[in-house]
Amino acid sequence: MKTIFTAIQAFVADEDGVTAIEYGLIAALVGVAMAGAAQLLGTQISDTFENVKDTLQNALGSGSGAGAGTGTGT
Repeated sequence: MKTIFTAIQAFVADEDGVTAIEYGLIAALVGVAMAGAAQLLGTQISDTFENVKDTLQNALGSGSGAGAGTGTGT
């Protein structure tokens, strides 16, 4: 009987499982936060790169003509 009681005491005192669950919940929360931030910032980043592309195209011309896009300038 003493062995069962000792085993139950050891099980109750063991906090390794609780710690693992806490770390799992924190990791899940961080993942959700990252996904939300990526979704919110994704459109803004896409718009910024589109603006840079349009500005470069306007500065370099329409992108048509001889040597356009080849980097040779001829």
